[in-house]
Amino acid sequence: MTPDPKELAATYAAAFPHTRPWTAKEIADIIGNNGAQCIGDGTCFLIAQKTIDEVEILTLATHPDFRRRGRAKDVLTALEQKIRGSVQSIFLEVDETNSAARALYHSCAYRQIGLRRGYYVHTSGPATNALVLRKTVD
Repeated sequence: MTPDPKELAATYAAAFPHTRPWTAKEIADIIGNNGAQCIGDGTCFLIAQKTIDEVEILTLATHPDFRRRGRAKDVLTALEQKIRGSVQSIFLEVDETNSAARALYHSCAYRQIGLRRGYYVHTSGPATNALVLRKTVD
């Protein structure tokens, strides 16, 4: 069952308070797109988009009240189990200043393959770079 886009939007806004939040409509539109999927619930979720032979994680958000419980790792693992055998790799962008997310992805065998300068625009302060990460799926 797909979580309520309003819950997902609230979690996204709480997880990323220094960026423009995604609206419930934007989330519903993405999830409704053929090839996109949402894994998790209203407290921790990821949205991924499948192309021919790869998956891009568009976002992974954990509500601050539910962090440090392994929830993000659980949704990553669930995604990998769901797509195993159908794609060659998973990739994503992560804010270079987000040390917790970087540590999570590193622990899950994602490796940096690129850099996007000024990718993340914040509501205050300077834009930050995105690290492009990739994981090969067995």
